Amino acid sequence: MSKNKSEMLAIGSTIGIIGGGQLGRMLALSAAQLGMKTIIFCPDENSPAFDVTPNKIIAPYDDEAELTKFAKLCDVITYEFENLPVSSIKFLEKLKPVAPNSRALSISQDRIKEKNFLLKNEIKIANFALVQNEEQLKQAIKKIGYKSVLKTTTMGYDGKGQRIISSDEEAKQAFEELKGSDLVLEAFVPFEKEISVVVARNIGGQVRDFDAAENIHENHILKTSTVPANIDKITARRASRIAQQIVGALDYVGVLGVEFFVTKPDANATDQSAVLLVNEIAPRVHNSGHWTQAACITNQFEQHIRAICNWPLGDPTRYCNVVMENLIGDEVIDAHKNLESGMQPHFYGKKDVRKGRKMAHINIVSD
Repeated sequence: MSKNKSEMLAIGSTIGIIGGGQLGRMLALSAAQLGMKTIIFCPDENSPAFDVTPNKIIAPYDDEAELTKFAKLCDVITYEFENLPVSSIKFLEKLKPVAPNSRALSISQDRIKEKNFLLKNEIKIANFALVQNEEQLKQAIKKIGYKSVLKTTTMGYDGKGQRIISSDEEAKQAFEELKGSDLVLEAFVPFEKEISVVVARNIGGQVRDFDAAENIHENHILKTSTVPANIDKITARRASRIAQQIVGALDYVGVLGVEFFVTKPDANATDQSAVLLVNEIAPRVHNSGHWTQAACITNQFEQHIRAICNWPLGDPTRYCNVVMENLIGDEVIDAHKNLESGMQPHFYGKKDVRKGRKMAHINIVSD
């Protein structure tokens, strides 16, 4: 992808979006607002993103013939989620510009790669150890101790592929449930709160980030994001700097979400401000950034389109307070009947209402 700042995509160009979920849907809507065409590539014929653009290819993510056809129709390609074959993204990179790049995707897909990347860049994370067999699990527990969290290194989202363990019996059971792929044991972090920062970088290297959101999870699924987060200015600035550092180190293009644990400092530490530990990074527009649709001049979806087209990034300044609430499962059924002034709804158009499935979100604004 060219670094020439003058090479901005023209209005009317076509953006290819891999993935047809709600994030792809909202990216397509923002692209249309900016005068861009979109084409969605997804194997699911019922993808909600298909409702907002006439152009689609229904095929497996590793179908190189269909990916080639897709690339010929696009001026730039992006993706809405990270559980994609890296080989497919590398294949597409040979045909057309792809943002974010395959390196960012590869790192974010694998917890060990992600942690090693963060450590290399001197970013604080929870203590961890690779677990490939029962003996390594025993050694990891000796190193890290209880309470700890056993996780799969790949395909983990919304709490999937992880177990909290507090005893040898629980460790053995968790290993039996998760074995079959590489695992990682992480120290359980007694955090005060969880926050996230959504940051964007364009091809020319311009970087902008949104205010930190304070996140509450229910059953491992994000329930609410509240802005402003209840953190001091020093902690907010540190989170911003870390997020900007990460996109720079990845040579990243697009929007990226960075999730943090906010913890108390060691009692003997000279600096008694809160400690930030990066929990994970997500190379895409992020659920905890949906609040930007109601509270910012430029929301995260428009910012992502601007970034991958190498347009100047928009103003991320927040002009009101906001709470984003996910509607999960059957919470969506009568939600339209309870809308009040100050509520901005976003219904995803998913046909099947299922327990634990994100169906919509509502941004609730205040002065």
